[in-house]
Amino acid sequence: MKKNMGTIDRLLRVLVAIAIIILYYFGTISGTLAVILLVVAGVFILTSFISFCPLYTLFGIKTCKVPEK
Repeated sequence: MKKNMGTIDRLLRVLVAIAIIILYYFGTISGTLAVILLVVAGVFILTSFISFCPLYTLFGIKTCKVPEK
């Protein structure tokens, strides 16, 4: 897997995931919506740590600045 996520993209995903977790913890979101958003938060955290997003590959998006040779 080649990296296709830049630093800002990774940071934003982690921040959104933390916000979702906080909303769930304080009971702002609940039920099916909460479960779906928690899964999305988990995916965001996972993709942030590995710097790879499969959807970016499908759409040809690359936010990682890698010097080309």
